[in-house]
Amino acid sequence: MAHKLRSLRGAAAAAVAFELLLPPAATAQGAPRRVAPRDTAKVDLGEVVVAASRVEESILQSPVTVEKINPRALRLTPAPSFFDAIEYLKGVQVLTPSLGFKVINARGFANTTNVRFAQLVDGIDNQAPHIGGPIGNVLGPSDLDILAVEVVPGTASALYGLNAINGLANFSTRNPFRFEGLSVLQKTGVNHLGDPNVGAKAYSETSVRFAKALSDKWAFKINGTYLRGYNWVANDQTELNPNGNATTGLFGAQNPAQDQVNRYGNESSDRSTLTLGGKQYAVARTGYDEKDVTSYDLRTLKGDLAIHRKLGAASELSYTYRVASFDNVYQRSNRFRLQGYLLQQHALQLTGPVVQARAYFTQETTGQSYNLRSAAENLDRSYKPDAAWNQDFTSAWNAATTGGQGVAQALATARTAADAGRYQPGTAAFAQKLKDLENINNWDVGAALRVRANLAHAEAQVNIAEALRRGGVALPAGLDLLAGADHRSYLVVPDGNYFINPAPGQDPLTSDLVYSKTGGFVQAGAHLFEDKLRLTATLRVDKNDYFTAKFNPRLTAVYSPTQRHNFRLSYQSGYRFPSLFEGFSNVNSGQVKRIGGLRVMSDGVFENSYLRTSIDAFNAAVTANINANPSAQTTAQKRAAAILANQNTLVKNPYTYIKPEYIRSLELGYKAALGPGGRLQADVDFYYNSYRDFIAQVEAYMPQTTAGVALNTGTDLGTIATALNARTGQARYRLWTNSQSQVYNYGGSLSLRYEVAGGYLVGANTTYTRLDRTENGDGLEDGFNTPRWAYNLSLGNEKALGNFGFGLNYRWQQHYYSQTFLVNGDVPAYHSLDAQITYAVPAPNLRFKLGASNVLNHYYVTYLGGPNVGGLYYLAITYSVK
Repeated sequence: MAHKLRSLRGAAAAAVAFELLLPPAATAQGAPRRVAPRDTAKVDLGEVVVAASRVEESILQSPVTVEKINPRALRLTPAPSFFDAIEYLKGVQVLTPSLGFKVINARGFANTTNVRFAQLVDGIDNQAPHIGGPIGNVLGPSDLDILAVEVVPGTASALYGLNAINGLANFSTRNPFRFEGLSVLQKTGVNHLGDPNVGAKAYSETSVRFAKALSDKWAFKINGTYLRGYNWVANDQTELNPNGNATTGLFGAQNPAQDQVNRYGNESSDRSTLTLGGKQYAVARTGYDEKDVTSYDLRTLKGDLAIHRKLGAASELSYTYRVASFDNVYQRSNRFRLQGYLLQQHALQLTGPVVQARAYFTQETTGQSYNLRSAAENLDRSYKPDAAWNQDFTSAWNAATTGGQGVAQALATARTAADAGRYQPGTAAFAQKLKDLENINNWDVGAALRVRANLAHAEAQVNIAEALRRGGVALPAGLDLLAGADHRSYLVVPDGNYFINPAPGQDPLTSDLVYSKTGGFVQAGAHLFEDKLRLTATLRVDKNDYFTAKFNPRLTAVYSPTQRHNFRLSYQSGYRFPSLFEGFSNVNSGQVKRIGGLRVMSDGVFENSYLRTSIDAFNAAVTANINANPSAQTTAQKRAAAILANQNTLVKNPYTYIKPEYIRSLELGYKAALGPGGRLQADVDFYYNSYRDFIAQVEAYMPQTTAGVALNTGTDLGTIATALNARTGQARYRLWTNSQSQVYNYGGSLSLRYEVAGGYLVGANTTYTRLDRTENGDGLEDGFNTPRWAYNLSLGNEKALGNFGFGLNYRWQQHYYSQTFLVNGDVPAYHSLDAQITYAVPAPNLRFKLGASNVLNHYYVTYLGGPNVGGLYYLAITYSVK
């Protein structure tokens, strides 16, 4: 009996489980079928997952936490799309940089480009290569083609090696042999109701799917989606530099060094120290609001074509081509306007009971995209360079104070005078200059993002135990053996600004940059005590260019005294290798050079630079001393004395060249199907993680002479301090490196789902995530950026009244402290209610869905610096025909 239960992990078991989850209107072949009355339906206890162990297994007996959205849950969700519904899962956190771009994370240390969380479609990574992470779901499946979603919240590196140290999501699509026919989906909606930044805007999404089995051997499918809308607006005017002129008593609107969150061009690299009336003032360029330098129009046009060939009863070969062109807003350390962005992917995949293999090639072209901060900075500088602007500001201030104006009024007068001739938003001249900057590929003078990057990946895994059994070898019934290997190469066309080829002997501008990794794993499992105890051990090794081989073990145990009660325990470790951007970036970014942390990119900079934090503190102390010095000395004399008094404030850069991140994770959990028919399903998990060598950024400046000659460690401190007190004496760098902190975090989650008589499905889940402690903390690690508590409540029924159904989901998350390179501060708590009602027309096969996300329209932000998210109200109509 135990052996028969284990055999259900094959392809036939998957077919049976998915069949049980099909819509009531049709079987896999599309023919009508009878459905048992809802009050007598039983919960499927044989539902399978793949992502947790790379083999099909019962979701109840998964050795690690795995969350799944099955077809029924997809039909009940009030979310506008399946991708939005992921936010309802326990243990999952979602950030919203824009309407068409959401970022999935789990278990802390979230950011808007989450390279710690992998996103797969049918096992194929859909990341944008140069970013190192996916851009939402732009290269993923449509709502018509999605079958199920599996999310592993927690490190999965031992099996996948895809830098999945925080988890992964796998989207399964509909096989054309089993899901034939034509389907059309039209969503029409509206958002920005009550938005003070913009009036109501239309939203539209059109999707088409056609699948056909040409014979019992050949089938194909084709999907297309066109989405149009208007993005959420980021217009946070919180002041980031309130004490920029504290020594002169200027605060608030009187502070000439203001730096609002979503106003760009007035950041630290856009500020100068001006001597006015014998005192020193920090003065920033005026800058522009984000809404001035970007379009919030949203557009996504994507499609895919798949051809499938059956090779046997349980083996299949398929080729898939995916393409997406889109306009959107995206965020890293700065915010970007993505326009004409193009992603393409070719994938060849073999699936079978013994061998599974994939090979895919992803191409990325950034189109006419540009950096919003650089655009704002260079709009100001293009009409008047900093030196000329500072001179005009000083002259106007002197004239105003001579005419009797007070300091604050004179500063405002000086800004107006220095800004004369400045490009004004809404004018033709402004639009033309912005367009010009969008095409200049150097962020010191332009804003263009011009990257062409490719990803080539091949992998294979073999079920060794199954192969031996088919070959006649008598293995113990409870023994499982699995092995796999993979290779990945990133290939980048150097653009001269964002990337160059630093390899010795290569032309930095004409030779493609290649960055590769090779890895493999072996896994052994045993089923003991009449299948009540399942043990697995996995060992993975990965070798990345520029790094030594790294080993990741995973040990798991599942104890199932009955099929309905399952206790799990796992220990595993994981490495994250630096992404392309972290290792090789070469960006002139607003007079700060952002360079990769590999020695081949930043040789000598770490050894001869000083921390920007200490330089800022040093220069603030020098300014305070000068402004507080009542003597008759000249400003130059006061400056020299202040530099000498404060030069020991400078701190040499203690960081060094980048190395991989590392995590160790311990997890235990319990999953059960309780009550008659297993109607009550419960899942609880606890975990404890230890991180070290966080990959993060540090700003450090190298002292140099006014002629640009670097001063090395042999130079006396006084000369170095004098150089760093002036902007012309600083070679500014933002370096990718590793935190020196040892960080621990822990947490857990609980979910309950109850199938009530009559077809009602009630659900509740809660997640607790806690930063435990930091040893030898240097504050350089990524911000935890995660609420301590979050919960979801849901209620739904597909047939609540005749053909009418509904779905409700209420989400709440606690406030949390957000720490990013854009802004630090508290993200307020928020709550959101999503709701939908559906009406199904059996003939013709029509389904109407009227829904809303954030139906109460309470605007909120998911992270600081991001947009305000309001309500999206929509009507979706789906028509299907065999």
